[in-house]
Amino acid sequence: MRTTRTDRPGTPGHWRRIGSAVAATTALVLAGFGAAAHADAAASTSSSSSNVTWTKACSAPAKGQMACKALRVTGGLTAFQQAQAAKTGVTPKAADASTPSGYGPSDLRSAYGLTSAAASNGSGRTIAIVDAYDDPNAEADLATYRSHYGLSACTTANGCFKKVSQTGSTTSLPSADSGWAEEESLDLDMASAICPKCNILLVEAKSATMANLGTAVNRAVTLGAKYVSNSYGGSESSSDASYDSSYFNHPGVAITVSAGDAGYGAEYPAASKYVTAVGGTALAKATTTRGWSETVWKTSGTEGTGSGCSAYDAKPTWQTDTGCTKRTIADVSAVADPATGVSVYDSYGVTAGWYTFGGTSASSPIIAGVYALAGTPSAGSHPSSFPYAKAGTPALNDVTSGNNGTCSTSYLCTARSGYDGPTGWGTPQGVSAFTG
Repeated sequence: MRTTRTDRPGTPGHWRRIGSAVAATTALVLAGFGAAAHADAAASTSSSSSNVTWTKACSAPAKGQMACKALRVTGGLTAFQQAQAAKTGVTPKAADASTPSGYGPSDLRSAYGLTSAAASNGSGRTIAIVDAYDDPNAEADLATYRSHYGLSACTTANGCFKKVSQTGSTTSLPSADSGWAEEESLDLDMASAICPKCNILLVEAKSATMANLGTAVNRAVTLGAKYVSNSYGGSESSSDASYDSSYFNHPGVAITVSAGDAGYGAEYPAASKYVTAVGGTALAKATTTRGWSETVWKTSGTEGTGSGCSAYDAKPTWQTDTGCTKRTIADVSAVADPATGVSVYDSYGVTAGWYTFGGTSASSPIIAGVYALAGTPSAGSHPSSFPYAKAGTPALNDVTSGNNGTCSTSYLCTARSGYDGPTGWGTPQGVSAFTG
């Protein structure tokens, strides 16, 4: 049976650690909404560099279940808002749901060299988003996001959007959950931001167990998705090899998974040898040729991007670092720091409006979108190996500063030139590192 680590976000041990490390920690009690909403006692965590505070979208999972990785900003000024204030001379309200307060599609495409690819690629390709429980407002919220940013409509009616349960039903859907609905809004918006011409398939598992989420992954592949994003995770277990073969061994399909938000330490299914484990960065504008800079996302010793050595999963043949005898997390990365977070529109269980989100929940669908822009993986290929073939080239932005905790083998928790645990081989610079 899978167990949940006691130092993961949302557990008492985790918040005690945050409280001792971050002076700005305060307690929030959030009311649950929806038929299956959990009573959510969460904490608001602050970034000392920006005074941005945020809370976990999903409540602490029950034993044996996965946690979603979405982090919703609740106060302070994000990097996007600070840049806008510098431009206009007008300081925005810290909590204003009437206007976007995080990076939008053009920012993300600029940061990752995807502007031209997004304009011409993706038509006819399907990105699948796998999450637990139902978001009743998913399609309507996605429409608001896409309309605001000038993206073409993606609806059930025009065939671009489809929402199904893990059984494939479009009518018999899981019970609703407000926390996972926020996760779904984040995932759908990021897939849209990166690959606006792609179709989107939302597959909702009936609960957050690995068995149900894994069944949803299989359903996504059965329905034709070649790119499947998973923004959830939990502690590793001796069952992982079985889960690998049952749910994630899909040659020719790019499956991305969030590396985790609890700092240094391995999680599953990011540890699966069949997936692309996606770490997280802090993304900022810069006076460089690229125009952007990135560091490892870390808020404290127990909050930041995940990384580390799997205890159970074998090392894939294309991974050759020597600090882990088994699978090393991560492979690549993208923005995840809530203080440099992304704009999302959400209306289920909260005041309808614009929110800023972070967490490796943001980076996983971003990378799934990059794979989709890059093209259809060849039959029998392992897309998680693709970035390794372009390691050390301009196709990836090498992230060389920051850490996500302490560890005995430094590169597993500290950025360096070349491969490191928190950011893998780096972040996308165009799509060439994501083609076979």
